[in-house]
Amino acid sequence: MSFFKKLKESIAAKTESVTKQFKDGLEKSRKGFVEKVTDLISRHKKIDEEFFEELEEILIGADVGVNTVLKLIDDLRVEVKRQRIEDAAALQPILSEKLTELLRGDEDRELNLNPDGITVILFVGVNGVGKTTTIGKLAHFYKQQGKKVIMAAGDTFRAGAIEQLEVWGKRVGVDVIKQQSGSDPAAVMFDAVQAAKQRGADILLCDTAGRLQNKSNLMEELNKIYRVIQREIPGAPHEVLMVLDATTGQNALSQAKMFGEKSGVTGLVLTKLDGTAKGGIVIAIRQELSLPVKFVGLGEKMDDLQPFDSEQFVHGLFAGLIRDNEVAEEE
Repeated sequence: MSFFKKLKESIAAKTESVTKQFKDGLEKSRKGFVEKVTDLISRHKKIDEEFFEELEEILIGADVGVNTVLKLIDDLRVEVKRQRIEDAAALQPILSEKLTELLRGDEDRELNLNPDGITVILFVGVNGVGKTTTIGKLAHFYKQQGKKVIMAAGDTFRAGAIEQLEVWGKRVGVDVIKQQSGSDPAAVMFDAVQAAKQRGADILLCDTAGRLQNKSNLMEELNKIYRVIQREIPGAPHEVLMVLDATTGQNALSQAKMFGEKSGVTGLVLTKLDGTAKGGIVIAIRQELSLPVKFVGLGEKMDDLQPFDSEQFVHGLFAGLIRDNEVAEEE
């Protein structure tokens, strides 16, 4: 069975609306990447050195990451020799399969939820990446599952961050625990944990400051927040999610490296994938950081934040090719 057919069958059991979200959200990347690959294949019937060089450029242009691209091209060269492939079109499903493998990873992408009480999820990341919006959408995601959610407005340093979270609280029908602008974030977290206990919450989503005067201040602030939460709920926080803006490409990757090493990040949320043609950044992040991508933002709507699924991602990326492949098999 062809790879594309297997991919289609593996996602057939998944929700159609989610499949559509991945397809719609990755439209720019599909045009910027897959259509260029298709054009390359139609121009080069045979696989030669020039073909590999152009493919390398396309992959690097899609932000797949130089190290990953070089390894991927080497793997493709090996496959071409091993399978004695001469026709460039025969390389397309092999490339798709290799990308799926690069995205998959061994670790569990599910969020670590506390089976014995409140699950505390801490959000970190620089300003402007869509952190507050992600928290609001995740509150909606869990509320839809019947869970009682509370949000903590711990980014007390940025003008408008508290109000922004309150707007999301009203939209999704979730309580927001806050103090005045400029107050101590650790004190907000203490209040939020007490409120979560008193109100029988299942999940507490905590916003944190994206930028203080310098990085060491920020880490001190985060450590203080950790201490307060851990004292009140042993084992918390259960997840520390770093939010990255996909449209910033390699910059997002360096942010994750810088921030992630010191702040105990357990997983990543990649926002604004619908706004970039460089969706390959997901592959670069998967390969260069030993951190799982747990959620992806695929649009503006409330339910456009979706748990990351490597098969859905590749299906969304190669949707046109899968359709073409089906037509060719029918003929």
